[in-house]
Amino acid sequence: MIELTLGSAFIIGLLGSSHCLGMCGGLSSVLGAAPKEGANRHRIFSYNAGRLLTYTVIGAVAGLLGEALLAAIPQSAVVLRTGAGLLMIAMGLYVSQWWMGLTRLEQIGAILWRAIQPLTGKLVPVSNHRQAFMLGTLWGLLPCGLVYSTLSWALASAQWQQSALLMLAFGAGTLPAMLSMGYAGEKLLQRLRQPRFRSVAGLLIAVMGVVTLATPFYHNGHIDHSEHTHHQHHDM
Repeated sequence: MIELTLGSAFIIGLLGSSHCLGMCGGLSSVLGAAPKEGANRHRIFSYNAGRLLTYTVIGAVAGLLGEALLAAIPQSAVVLRTGAGLLMIAMGLYVSQWWMGLTRLEQIGAILWRAIQPLTGKLVPVSNHRQAFMLGTLWGLLPCGLVYSTLSWALASAQWQQSALLMLAFGAGTLPAMLSMGYAGEKLLQRLRQPRFRSVAGLLIAVMGVVTLATPFYHNGHIDHSEHTHHQHHDM
């Protein structure tokens, strides 16, 4: 139905890394506060593995919902795609800090997070890989406009396998920044927060949103043109 590539999802995660570091970087740094450097890395990897698992699962759920919705109301495809495109544009404006309206969506997600957050307290301080992994699975549900925007793509794809892979690819895009902890992470965060980088990243994400909106019109026009040409040749 929708030409959403895994590469595009990965790029969105990569470009939105400044937002991810701002929300999750502090917690990941706490995971790195173990006596041994090897333990630091392993716990950080376990935490991020849990986070990506949650993204994949909610992506699959979104895909199943999209499938069910399209089966019941085929015309909803336009609504799903329009919503995905608009949210992606809003995310681009959010990342660039040109318009912060997406924070309202995060406030809605915060209602669910208030029920989940007490569970995270039972896992801190993190002392083993299992705790780090479980903390990551919970932290994957943190209210995040970037996640919600990408999840709208997963919903619009209406194929649970593809939706799951889209969210996994998005999570993989956030890994380079999230795996850079401690001093290196702070330096990277400073660079990612530079206005020039945020502006370029936000603009690219917004362009993806525009493409998401425009693609159906391109295809419809292409199909109409092809049919018109076919009829012309047939009449001749």
